[in-house]
Amino acid sequence: MTRPDDLGGLLSETETNAVIGWLLAAILWLTAVATVLEGRYDWTVMTVAVVVLVLVPAIQFRNPRVMPPWELVAIVAAPGVWQGLFGRAFATEIATYLAVAALALLIAVQLHLFTAVRMNHGFAIVVVVLTTFAVAGLWNVLQWSADILFGTSYVLDGRSVDAVNATVMIEFIYAGIAGIAAGILFDLYFRSRAGDPTARTAVPPKPLPEEERTSPDGERVLLRDRLGISPTRQYQLSRAMQVVLVGVFLWGLYARDLPTIANAAVALAITFVPAILEREYDLEMDAGLVLWITTAVFLHALGSAGLYDAIDPWDHLTHALSASVVAAAGYAFFRAVHLHSDRVHIPEKVMPVFILVFVLAAGVVWEILEFVIDQSAIVLELDAVLAQYGIHDTMVDLAFNLVGAIIVTVWGTAYLTDVSESIAEEFDERFGTG
Repeated sequence: MTRPDDLGGLLSETETNAVIGWLLAAILWLTAVATVLEGRYDWTVMTVAVVVLVLVPAIQFRNPRVMPPWELVAIVAAPGVWQGLFGRAFATEIATYLAVAALALLIAVQLHLFTAVRMNHGFAIVVVVLTTFAVAGLWNVLQWSADILFGTSYVLDGRSVDAVNATVMIEFIYAGIAGIAAGILFDLYFRSRAGDPTARTAVPPKPLPEEERTSPDGERVLLRDRLGISPTRQYQLSRAMQVVLVGVFLWGLYARDLPTIANAAVALAITFVPAILEREYDLEMDAGLVLWITTAVFLHALGSAGLYDAIDPWDHLTHALSASVVAAAGYAFFRAVHLHSDRVHIPEKVMPVFILVFVLAAGVVWEILEFVIDQSAIVLELDAVLAQYGIHDTMVDLAFNLVGAIIVTVWGTAYLTDVSESIAEEFDERFGTG
């Protein structure tokens, strides 16, 4: 019997499942041929990729009976087959993003089985939800980029930038609904299969090489030691920015400027989070990391107070810097889980992928929040605390989020070891070792 957290147990060797799985793979292959004949090569690529992912377990284990659950394959196959039969997508994007979520789960299973990556079912579901958001963001950025560079009309279809932006935001919301719903359904599905004796794999996950079983820290590197100024001076700079934020907040009160008041208050509150985490949870927060976080929210608050309108690149700077903080949080979380649980292993070589997914997902959630607040303010006839300025602003924001994520993956992860280990120790104390 498989454990509820045994991700490899999602595959099945039953004859019924194998027959249905191969039948669906055949239908997908015919769909791919049809899309080639009709010149819809984007759907051809996606459909062939799905076929390959479905058949990898049977090929890898050299056993045609080892297949993913046919229910998951059916969900993944539905958008491509529908497009092949009727030449158009579903009326709602929810079904498409349910397929994205199911595909992400299949990929997670195969990473667990055939690479050094290890996931339990809970961690895999978190990755599935994040991936669904991230795919929505990346897909729209790529389509928008094609429209700008090559004159296509995937996103920019002649409507106003605000109308197109609203359509993309609705798609993001559908992706969120699908991702969260898929997470809940997959969790129930895992638990139901835990008691099924046929839910097993023909071969256990590939054992980790000895060097992959541990993650040696090497020489400890601290951000505060690389900034060229003393830790005391770094703390003083953080305090100075807090004082300025208090001034911005008071100015907002004087001017009765709701966006300035709200953004300054939230930014000021965030600057105290590192101290609270260090005091309450004993997390390692060196002066450089505190300065990093404080600078990000400080620049955003100044932007909301008028610099966004006065200086065009200011928005790009703040998004890249804020995304770097989000990326740092994502890295610290993933590495902490990696250290805490012996059933989760994320090699350093693939950690950048997880960070990029985390940042893209966070960026999409942020854009949804901006859209909801902006539209609510319009309905209530109030000044928007967070506002959007059309599809170009949204897509450029998401692109600069990626810049911030890349900065962290290339340069910043070495400075987050202390935070990750402190979070892992907190997990151990609260939940025991996994």
